Parts: sequence; structure tokens; C-alpha cells
Amino acid sequence: MNTIGGRPTEPRELVRAVDRVSFLYLDRCVVNRDSNAITATDERGTVHVPAASVGVLLLGPGTTITHQAIALLSDSGSTVVWVGEQGVRYYAHGSSLTRSSRLLEAQAHAVTNTRSRLRVARAMYEMRFPDEDVSALTMQQLRGREGARVRRVYREHSERTGVEWTGRSYDVEDFEAGDDINQALSATNSALYGVVHSVIVAIGCSPALGFIHTGHHRSFVYDIADLYKAELTIPVAFDVAASASPDIASEARRLIRDALHGGKLLERCARDIRRLLIGDPEETDSAEYFEVDTISLWDDRHGNVAGGVSYGDAS
Repeated sequence: MNTIGGRPTEPRELVRAVDRVSFLYLDRCVVNRDSNAITATDERGTVHVPAASVGVLLLGPGTTITHQAIALLSDSGSTVVWVGEQGVRYYAHGSSLTRSSRLLEAQAHAVTNTRSRLRVARAMYEMRFPDEDVSALTMQQLRGREGARVRRVYREHSERTGVEWTGRSYDVEDFEAGDDINQALSATNSALYGVVHSVIVAIGCSPALGFIHTGHHRSFVYDIADLYKAELTIPVAFDVAASASPDIASEARRLIRDALHGGKLLERCARDIRRLLIGDPEETDSAEYFEVDTISLWDDRHGNVAGGVSYGDAS
């Protein structure tokens, strides 16, 4: 137990990321600390969870967390993200899971080099359209292919559900101005953005450094969310529109919440991001990218050099 002024936990003493529970979602409870465990208490009783076994703690509606619990989670290399129901809608986050900047550096390096940025962008399109060879396409050609594929997805679900589709149209200032399908799409996409945003910050990446989208503080969020829309948000939105629900937004959020939670999107999203930035996650030791706690100094000739060393002339 790390008391005030005590020694911070060393990375080698922590549970490796690969051996942790990736994401733990809690709602309608009080989160506290008992020795090296966090506790979740509601009317049914109290559950103890070793803090070092948690990668990311998602706090849903109705949760209260104590200062002691936050301090323990921080010391354990875990992060806390405040979210909506079942992880839907990102609100805020604490420190990221990683103590290393390597994944963020990989993102920054890839996005600032034209060749590597195009490589990642192509990989994103390959993940969305695995039956097409996009290895030699330019960004203009990729956008054209994407537009055609997405229009086809909308058309297929329109035919499947009988919901008329005349195109994507929405007013961010007037949600109810859209027709049922556009309202449902706005609600499901918003939920997806929240989940993806929480994963991005939890693993230490920047939501702003996008590869396809750019110039917005959530550009990378939109990049990653687009990987899953054809599979998740679009079919759910058409189902909601076809149901003639009196409350399109609420029904859309409920159904997409269940789809995201049941499909284990949190773990899948984290895996996909790592694959895009550093290669196959199965071949990369998580400890190398998440639990390294070494501070180095940059050198323009020799790369990184050791920190905590006096480089002054002793003479």
C-alpha cells in the first residue's frame, strides 16, 4: 500500500498489460480503496478488485469515486475514464494506462511522414474493405472507393429494412430537424465516438493526430470510428428507424450500447490501433509499449541517451 510520501510502485512490480483485465465498467456504485484493491459498493454489497489487474476503469452513470481510489489506480498504472451508459459517450479521463510514450511517438512519427501516413491510411481502408487491394491507391482514389462502398452499405440496409434513404443530412444545432434515419445515425455515431475516444486516451495516443481526418481535436477518433460504422452503427440505425420508436435517440443509444458492449469493441479497438501504429500486436510485447518507465534524453547525433546522468564537464 503506497501511503502519502511513500515510494511509487516500480514498473517491474506491476502486472503486465497482457495479463490485466483490459477494461472494467462500473456504474451506480461508490468506488473506494481497501489496501491494494479498489472496491465497488452498491445495495447488493461490495466487490473487491486488485487495482493492478485493471487496465482501464470506465465509470458510468451514478458512480462516485474517492481520492484514495484514484491515487491507487494512478500508482498501479491504470487509467480512469468517465463515460456514459455501458461505455457509451466519452466525457473525461485521468492519466493514461501507459507509462511509456512509445505508442504516441509512433503515432506522431507516422502522421508527420507522407509515406508512413499513406501506409497507415491504406491499412485503415484495408481493414474496412478486406476484399479490395488498395496497396497502390492514392488518397484521392481511396476516398472515391470509400464513397462508393459506403453508399452501397446505406442502400443495402435501406432495402433490408424498408427505410427510405435519401442521403446523410443533419444539423448539429437542431437534432430533431433530421428524419428518423438521420437522427438514429447521429445518435449511434456519437456513441461510437465516445467509446473510441476513451480507448485512444487510455492507451496513450492523441485523439487529434489523424491519418485520414485532420485539423480537428478528434481527427484520430473519427479515423478509428470509421473502421466500425458499416458493421455497427449503420445497421443499428436502420433497425431503429424501421422500428417506428417514439424516441429515436434513446432507442438508438440503447441498441448501439448493447452492440458495442456485446461485440467487445473496447478490446478490439485497442488491438486495432496498436496494429496500425506498431504492427501485429500478437508479435509485440505489451510491456515494451505500455509499462516502460524510463526517461531518456534526445540527442541529434546518437538518438536517445540515458537520463539521470550529469553530462557536464567535471574538470
